[in-house]
Amino acid sequence: MLGMFLASLDQTIVSTAIKTIGNDLHGLSAQAWVTTAFLITSTIAAPLFGKLSDIFGRKRLFMLAIVIFVAGSALCGLAQSMYELAAFRAFQGIGAGGIMPLALAIMGDIIPPRQRARYQGYMMAVFASSSVLGPVLGGLLSGANSFLGVSGWRWIFYINVPVAAVALIVVARVLRIDFVRRERRVDWGGAVALAVGLVPLLVVAEQGRGWGWASAAAFLCYFVGAAGLAAFVWIQHRMGDDALIPLRLFRSGTFTVASAQVTLIGMAMFGGLSVIPLYLQIVKGASPAASGLLLLPMVGALMLSSMTCGRITARTGHYKIFPVIGSVLMVIGMAVMTQIGADTPLWQTDVYTALFGLGLGMNMQSLVLAMQNSVPAKDMGVASASSSFFRSIGGTLGTSVFLSVLFSLAGTKIAGAYASAQQDPAFQAAAKAHPDQVASLHSHLAGGLNDTSFLGGLGRAISHPFYAGFSSAGDVVFAVTAVLLVGAVVLSLFLKEVPLRLISGNQARAQAEAATAEAATTVTVEVG
Repeated sequence: MLGMFLASLDQTIVSTAIKTIGNDLHGLSAQAWVTTAFLITSTIAAPLFGKLSDIFGRKRLFMLAIVIFVAGSALCGLAQSMYELAAFRAFQGIGAGGIMPLALAIMGDIIPPRQRARYQGYMMAVFASSSVLGPVLGGLLSGANSFLGVSGWRWIFYINVPVAAVALIVVARVLRIDFVRRERRVDWGGAVALAVGLVPLLVVAEQGRGWGWASAAAFLCYFVGAAGLAAFVWIQHRMGDDALIPLRLFRSGTFTVASAQVTLIGMAMFGGLSVIPLYLQIVKGASPAASGLLLLPMVGALMLSSMTCGRITARTGHYKIFPVIGSVLMVIGMAVMTQIGADTPLWQTDVYTALFGLGLGMNMQSLVLAMQNSVPAKDMGVASASSSFFRSIGGTLGTSVFLSVLFSLAGTKIAGAYASAQQDPAFQAAAKAHPDQVASLHSHLAGGLNDTSFLGGLGRAISHPFYAGFSSAGDVVFAVTAVLLVGAVVLSLFLKEVPLRLISGNQARAQAEAATAEAATTVTVEVG
């Protein structure tokens, strides 16, 4: 849980501070690469760490991932330029990519699936709470000019060091996992092909809105990415059981359906909900730290549903019903969010996001459990890494696509709102009384939506159409996300429930190895 807290906190704590970091390092235009670099390496590292842990042992790989992560954190705090920070974030991302799936795999090793649901509920709660704590801490630390003689934003990275130190001590002294070294080939070719396939696609996902989705650079990324992924699938086929993600795992309908559902939910979770903080900060005027606190109802609902579902699963042994109900609740939550507008009270927004959180909590740990339980115990690391891998892919696609939709529509929606406001007597009176504010408005709108700080200097009657137009664009994103989640509902209906094992991953592996040894002995005796 300490390791998962480290990795999940870092995914969100930087986002609210990136503007301050860019200004301090004189490179705000390069801020997208700071995010992209971390995303690329963490996504690629996840399946590699999962496979290596199946071969060399979970504990040592988990500790290695933490060490890499904390070393990268310390380097990030020392960065003197945005490009240095991007390079150090890439190194940090390697460790982050190993921490999350290995934490889940370790749970699979030491706790039987039927009891695992209850414990994974706690881990999902840690993941959710740190995801909200991140923006709050990021806003507070980046808002401080200095602390102990060091720029406030640098503590965003230094804060990982003591947490990682505690995590390493606990893992080294307490974690006991039985492990037998397996002689397997390491699929380095698959790792390289996966990098060639994913790097261009993740880059275009992050940069496509600026480049243009039909630009020459975008098409080059599409081509190289498709070629790399095709090579990856071919290598996985050739490597068989030694593959990074063995294709035989997809013979399990449960694993395949759960992987697809995890991808869709990742798109909704990271993509659809990326609009909420923007709505709270731009339309409602909340600070980054306050916007994080305003998401607490959603996190509370997620924690409650996740832990409740875990306890029920541990008691009954059944889990399929939770992804079904959870996906339906997520669709309803996104559907009602389409009613959010400039004048919607915050309590109403909290109720809508809490409804979405209830559905999300029912899905997250249930799907991880389904994937782990549907594969042989020897593939526990790969299954856990696949869950993080597909969620990360979905989150990247969702964030890039949905934010692109939001900002593509926002200009048109805002212009339409101001066109309608021309007939409003209150707007007419305000525009006549403050022509300077109208001039400022037109000047900033002509330059795009790169900076919305000017809205604070406008009267309510003049700024309200902007808020209404931006909210309307966000409503379209919520509607698209709701339609996407209908696919998750359909997939959940096809999710086959495999009876949960009553023994841990370590015990299952030991039984399988004993059976193999006994069979080999029997064959030897018969031949003799």
